Amino acid sequence: MERPVAVSVRRSPSLPDYNTSTSTLAFDQHFTTTLKGILLQAEIICGMLVWILVGGTDYFHLPALCWVMFLSILFWILTVSLFIIYLTGVHNRIPQVPWTTLSLCINCIATALYLVTAVVDALSVNQDVRGRHNYNCWAASAFFAFLTTLCYAGSSYLSYRTWKTTEEEQ
Repeated sequence: MERPVAVSVRRSPSLPDYNTSTSTLAFDQHFTTTLKGILLQAEIICGMLVWILVGGTDYFHLPALCWVMFLSILFWILTVSLFIIYLTGVHNRIPQVPWTTLSLCINCIATALYLVTAVVDALSVNQDVRGRHNYNCWAASAFFAFLTTLCYAGSSYLSYRTWKTTEEEQ
């Protein structure tokens, strides 16, 4: 009678099982179709056009346009950050932060300062000769600055309504 032969198999240490299909951040597909998401996207696009149009000129000769560049880039970065926070659902994962109040404050401050920036941008257009590159870019940036101001005003209104309803519930 034959015995089964035992074959010793040497195994290498096994690698830990990582579940790569799970993510800690959620992606809200429908956020981009809500009014808040659409306004944030419009603020990002119009705000980016403002600083690109001004940045492509000799703006550094005029201190007023340096203010336009500073403010447009600052609020563009803040808006992109808020958009990512809402898109990924981070605002739901960090309930300690009063997101509705924060959003209301950012949008109201952005509306006021962007209105000043748009007026400064529009008044700076006359600093160059009509039809030249700087003039055309500054005129276009003034238009988009006013458009961005309207987007921030709309976001301020939506943020106020959200803030008011959360305050009434508490």
